[in-house]
Amino acid sequence: MAKERRFTMGKKEGAVEGAKIVTDTVTGVQYLFAFDGYAGGLTLLVDKDGKPLIDESYQNK
Repeated sequence: MAKERRFTMGKKEGAVEGAKIVTDTVTGVQYLFAFDGYAGGLTLLVDKDGKPLIDESYQNK
């Protein structure tokens, strides 16, 4: 029985360095994962009011 993934990764931008959008499949909250070689960081994406960005497909749930 396959376990459903909690997080999905968007399209990768860049080969060795770049960024991906990570989405929580339960809440729809989006994060930015930036990387360069073996280093990387993750941060919450927020709107102009400081509220977390929610993937549009989760807005109406």
